[in-house]
Amino acid sequence: MIVYQASKLEFVQDVMRNQIADKIMASFVRETGHRTGIREFESWRNSMMYMNNIVNDAGLPDDAGVAIEYKIPGTGKRIDFIMTGLNESMRNVAVLVELKQWSEATMTDMDGVVSTFVGGRIGDHEHPSYQVWSYAALLEDFNANIQDNEISLHPCAYLHNYKDDDVIRNDFYKQYLDLAPAFLQADSEKLKEFIKRYVKYGDKNNVIYLIENGKLRPSKQLADSLGEMLNGNQEFTLIDDQKIVYETALKQANVATDEMRNVIIVKGGPGTGKSVVAINLLVELTRRGLITQYVTRNSAPRKVYEAKLTGRMSKSRISNMFMSSGSYTEAKLGEIDALIIDEAHRLNEKSGLYSNMGENQIKELISASKFSIFFVDEDQRVTLSDIGTNEEIKYWAHRLGARITEMELASQFRCNGSDGYLAWLDNVLEIRDTANTDLDDIDYDFRVIDSPNELHDLIREKNKANNKSRAVAGYCWKWVSKNNPSMKDIIIGDYQATWNLNSDGQAWIIKPNSVEQVGCIHTCQGLELDYVGVIIGPDLIVRNGRLVADATKRASSDKSVFGYKKMSAEHPEEAKAVGDMIVKNTYRTLMTRGMKGCYIFCTDPETQEYFRQALQKPVMRNIFSTDDIGVSITD
Repeated sequence: MIVYQASKLEFVQDVMRNQIADKIMASFVRETGHRTGIREFESWRNSMMYMNNIVNDAGLPDDAGVAIEYKIPGTGKRIDFIMTGLNESMRNVAVLVELKQWSEATMTDMDGVVSTFVGGRIGDHEHPSYQVWSYAALLEDFNANIQDNEISLHPCAYLHNYKDDDVIRNDFYKQYLDLAPAFLQADSEKLKEFIKRYVKYGDKNNVIYLIENGKLRPSKQLADSLGEMLNGNQEFTLIDDQKIVYETALKQANVATDEMRNVIIVKGGPGTGKSVVAINLLVELTRRGLITQYVTRNSAPRKVYEAKLTGRMSKSRISNMFMSSGSYTEAKLGEIDALIIDEAHRLNEKSGLYSNMGENQIKELISASKFSIFFVDEDQRVTLSDIGTNEEIKYWAHRLGARITEMELASQFRCNGSDGYLAWLDNVLEIRDTANTDLDDIDYDFRVIDSPNELHDLIREKNKANNKSRAVAGYCWKWVSKNNPSMKDIIIGDYQATWNLNSDGQAWIIKPNSVEQVGCIHTCQGLELDYVGVIIGPDLIVRNGRLVADATKRASSDKSVFGYKKMSAEHPEEAKAVGDMIVKNTYRTLMTRGMKGCYIFCTDPETQEYFRQALQKPVMRNIFSTDDIGVSITD
């Protein structure tokens, strides 16, 4: 979708008559059915005046094409300004310009990210050069007309209010500046020369039309590159029932249509290989020419699996294939061939920073795709807003007329392949009654450690083998080091530690030196380690042999329990049940990250003793009283 389209001459005339913002708005309403905010309207008015100063040059042909607000199909991304024509060799060319009204920014130590004031608040945002380069990569990788007509794309960024201060063009961002140069306030002539270097003649081949009407198709180069990344990577080898789910998904994706959508729901506990199947499907469906995207709400799995495929921590072309679950609020019906939704239990109803966008993520995902596969573990719902249950997915699939297939991944590849440990843990955490009341004859290294210092030292020692051991904790301590790295977050007696570094972000778990920090549920869910050390905070304690979960003991910065106090006041019994589920599921998830072992330390002495006793004696329920939901230790 292109909101505004004209020749260069027509664009210049619209700006000179002060009509450009009104015309863009009228077209925007016609295309989308709704108006945009006054802030975006004013940005069109201001930025297009600057672009007029750039393109209103005799060296640029009057019949060159201009497109404004081009929405890239299959995404929620829009390119601000495109100029099209022919280069000196009479080949098709398009210059992509990302416009920013920023006047200042600060560097971060995150790849391709700066911090600036946008939308009334300071926050982290993509560097403009990375942003526009990623848009060009999207078009080259997925637009068939660009591939077939050899349209050459040249991205750049224009920050027309920004004075050079060694931030935007700092060498730290050189990788992306080389791919898409950034032009600042004093660089109008340089930007003009950049465009004139590529657009020599008018848009005689109607490049704008070709771009807008290009069919979605993954390029052979992208498919081949993905296949090479996966080839020989034993971490992604399919085993047992993983292969059955994989082959079933391939078959259903190949036959799915707009008229007959296919939905697969795959139930699987920790370590059953949900993500392994998901990544294999992403690669193979792309190789088969289907537009395919890997989706999670939490960015940790996306960033980690992208890094594992590419072998690099910095952003790459395949970043465009790893999407947030909130990316489909404006997607057209069935515009994506296949969506692979990992960690589907973490899906929310609303999307956006303020949870004010869209209707329901499950509905939007099924609507946007011909085929969708949801990997679900309901026992890993860990926030008040998590809605990803089997029943909710089936409800929307039925509503949208999709054919539903339910499958299960049962083979256990985490916790030394021990279903017994998981069952014992469910019993101890009072999640469900199981027959596994002890860890006898179970080949899994579970220990209760005397102090957090000893626990962290043990993790450091285990980590020396292959950098796959980490310490994590319940989110019961504020993240004060996020804005002040010199401060410590987690202080327990003489133990002091910080949460994972902001610079590491969601890829914390595979950063080489991150063993010194402590992770939480938001940075390790969906991922696995060899050994995990878990600090159980005051949100889960034991009193008189009974587990007591208290969501109010979470740090105020933890968004997973946002709204809990209001729910407690209005519906106390419901709030208590939901709070218990969140706390217990959180620790179940943390305590199942380790494939070979889990070590725990509890800040509460009675809770520490409870787990010690659980290791020594069977944990039995009182089956004679429906009121007694506690845990008693029997010989």
